[in-house]
Amino acid sequence: MNNKENKVYGEGDLIEDEISLGKLIKLLWSHKNTIFAVILLCTVSATVYLFFATPIYQAQSVLRLAPVKAFDALNGTGLYDLNPEQALQRVGAALESHDLRLKFYRANQKLFGSINDEQNGMERKFEAFSKVAFKILQPDHKKELGLSPYIGIQLTYPEGVDGAAIVNGLVEAAIRTEREIISSDFKVFIKNRLSRLELKTIAMRAKYEAEKEARIANLLEADSLKKMTLQDELKALREKIKTERMNRIEKLNEAIAIATTLGIEKPTTPSALSDNGKVLQGNSFKAEVNNQTIPLYFFGSKVLETERDVLLNRRSDDFAEPRIPEIQKELRLLEHNRSIETLNQRENDLLFFEGQATLHEETARLRNLNIDLAKMKLVVVDQPAVEPVEPMKPRKSLLLILSFVFGLFLSFLVVLMRNQKEDS
Repeated sequence: MNNKENKVYGEGDLIEDEISLGKLIKLLWSHKNTIFAVILLCTVSATVYLFFATPIYQAQSVLRLAPVKAFDALNGTGLYDLNPEQALQRVGAALESHDLRLKFYRANQKLFGSINDEQNGMERKFEAFSKVAFKILQPDHKKELGLSPYIGIQLTYPEGVDGAAIVNGLVEAAIRTEREIISSDFKVFIKNRLSRLELKTIAMRAKYEAEKEARIANLLEADSLKKMTLQDELKALREKIKTERMNRIEKLNEAIAIATTLGIEKPTTPSALSDNGKVLQGNSFKAEVNNQTIPLYFFGSKVLETERDVLLNRRSDDFAEPRIPEIQKELRLLEHNRSIETLNQRENDLLFFEGQATLHEETARLRNLNIDLAKMKLVVVDQPAVEPVEPMKPRKSLLLILSFVFGLFLSFLVVLMRNQKEDS
């Protein structure tokens, strides 16, 4: 019984709902002019807003890694080390630089259109514009694992501003600025390296001069020592020879005295002296064998006097000693040390520096480095900025649809509220 009652009650509700919906439709239809007016008002309001609202556009450029071979010439010099990741980060940092943006703005004010307001201060207005208009694009490493690195710049700008030209110009200015910085750093590195090589050459020259002077001093000292030694030896030999000559003269004087006393004027022998006064008969030959040294006086006074006079009249005894000519020859050689003369006559001492060839080669290499950094590709412009076809906001079609829906909803609400007021 209860189930039947419930069933009947449910059907009655459904019929009542259908009647209420029908009444609602009739009610809305009866106020169609109001509904149309409200929708028209909302649509016209949206249209007026679209007509007077300033369109906002968006332009962006994306940069990616340059090929590794683009840096081979620079890295091959051994003075600079730059890889694609570093180059991309440097260009990205330049794009983020407010100073670079301000310089670009000052040089290209025509591109910024309505931003140029001299009454409110152009640079202050640009700073305010720059803070909200520019955005640096970077990959989210948490969400984009495995993707190649990139850096981009996005510009949101009102109508009247040449956004694509600004973005592309900023990218070009950032790349050019970094190229100039790298080129300047590279020139400084070359200059510093050449300065170090020059200082090293000066140090090597000083070392060489000191070694050369020390070598000459050693040679002169050795020659002086050898010369004094030879002169001492020569003096000793001459004194020795003179002593021997004087001793010989004394011996000859004694022998002359003995020979004079014995009456020996000419050379004789002991046996001949013993046979003095005896007459030998017939043909005879007398031989004498004696192993004893015959005294000098047997040579006779005349021979001995002659030898003594010669010894007394001798001016030099040098010929009597074979070593003396050798000493004199060595002394003459020491008068001119050809090694010292050769060292002093060197015209280009640099040729004799140890390691000079390596320094000269490195200096020549640095002075002849000719790398065209102006054409070096720091990054690849993967997506240049282009002029957008339609504004980012307001979106006309979406705004008109929303205004229509809002107008419809608002008109229904107005009709229902009016009807409820009339019923009460």
